[in-house]
Amino acid sequence: MLQNASIAIVDDEPDVLSMLADALRRDGFEVVCCASAADLDDALDTGAPDLVVLDVNMPGEDGISIARRLRATRQLPIIMLTALADTIDRVVGLEVGADDYVTKPFDPRELGARVRAVLRRARLMKETQPAERQDAVPQKARPGAVACFGEAFLDLDARCLVDRQGSPMAITATEFELLSTFARHPNTVLTRDRLLGDAAAHGASCCDRAIDIRVTRIRKRIEVNPTRPQIIRTVRSVGYVYVPPG
Repeated sequence: MLQNASIAIVDDEPDVLSMLADALRRDGFEVVCCASAADLDDALDTGAPDLVVLDVNMPGEDGISIARRLRATRQLPIIMLTALADTIDRVVGLEVGADDYVTKPFDPRELGARVRAVLRRARLMKETQPAERQDAVPQKARPGAVACFGEAFLDLDARCLVDRQGSPMAITATEFELLSTFARHPNTVLTRDRLLGDAAAHGASCCDRAIDIRVTRIRKRIEVNPTRPQIIRTVRSVGYVYVPPG
């Protein structure tokens, strides 16, 4: 059950930390409060939470640095906390791989809804991914179950991205949803509005810039030359088109 999930909250402001914890506990979540990156590392050593709510602006190691470090070593859902006016924080947070963000001041109901949405996507990916990845080699997949994205293959049934050797590649739940939309519509120009609509349907908060950031992150994994993309191409002023390799 999502309500039994463990949430680690990282914020250096005691009042905000307490308010966040109270809001999530009312929603039935177990909460671990962390006032710094060091506190979070201690919490991770004792048992990995199901999701991290991470403030951007903190003394010492800030939220962006923590998110980048977590994304490099763990498949752990991350929601960033940013100030309402700090668009750059939201953009950078998405660039380092955050799954979503919540702006301060926040509505406790919105926070709970965002947490549940990210947990649902992450749990679905975890539950549907096989324990052993021998069957992830693209050539052995069932017809139609795998879409080729250049240097990688999207396994639609196992909900994961694998390289040419069949090894899983790091990908967030929202990035998977974006790739699956492309896979369902090859050689079709998809507008940003269309991609935003699909993201919203899966509970992800998005904007035009967020779509662009996620496409950029995906290109770094799948394109031979991400600066000259051939698989997911930009259609200027419109959106993107997925061109399967010939």
